Amino acid sequence: MKSDLRISIKRLFLLLGVFLMAATVVSPAPAGLAKGKPAFRLLVFTKTTGHHHDSIPEAKEAVRKLAAENNFAADFTDDAEKFNDANLAKYDAVLFLLTTGELLNPDQQAAFERYIRAGHGYAGVHAAADAEYDWPFYGELLGAYFDDHPMYPDPEVQRGVVRVEDPTHPSTYFLPKAWLRLDEWYNYRTNPRDKAHILLNLDESTYKGGTMGADHPIAWCRNYSGGRSWYTGLGHTITSYHEPLFLQHLLGGLQWAAGVKPGRCEAAPQK
Repeated sequence: MKSDLRISIKRLFLLLGVFLMAATVVSPAPAGLAKGKPAFRLLVFTKTTGHHHDSIPEAKEAVRKLAAENNFAADFTDDAEKFNDANLAKYDAVLFLLTTGELLNPDQQAAFERYIRAGHGYAGVHAAADAEYDWPFYGELLGAYFDDHPMYPDPEVQRGVVRVEDPTHPSTYFLPKAWLRLDEWYNYRTNPRDKAHILLNLDESTYKGGTMGADHPIAWCRNYSGGRSWYTGLGHTITSYHEPLFLQHLLGGLQWAAGVKPGRCEAAPQK
């Protein structure tokens, strides 16, 4: 009798073990979190009060995939009410993804300034430079505002050559020295070289409509007011968010802005 009881108990534990193993197999960790704690948390902001890019849905989906494949967490919003101290404290960096126009009220701006000064990160893509012209802190954090872009041909998207200035940064080390790609090329109101570390320079001889001359920064980074800022002027087109090199460029910028990948971002003298 005791022998039969011992055998039954052993069988019970065996069945319990099999059940737990099966539960593990059929209940995997959520995408992007398979390696445990996310490497960083990102708030993706997509509000527009000016031009609304038709590439925003593709851009959001691309960031979702980057998060799932590279073990970081991303939340998406176009609600400026999310810019408060309590909510921002959840994130290592905020991405202004194709944002345009006036975005935040004075209280929200103040919360974001405190967030950056506390040592967090900002990243901006393309039209992030076409926003908040009357907010001096944002202008300094960003580095340079949008001025205009070529209006021809129709549409104003052209092939041009981007040249790598820093081949060591997480957002550029894998790029060819001369990177030929299709995009809408921005001219900026000022050259950010005296305040930012230039990562990519646009060769105006390879397309029509450039107004900045031989020194035309198109991506840069900087340490500002205790925090980190990374910006790329690339990313206008829907196809950008299916290009492996552009997506790696974006990923490296996010990783640097979030503080999980090192990179040089001190300013250099004007050329």
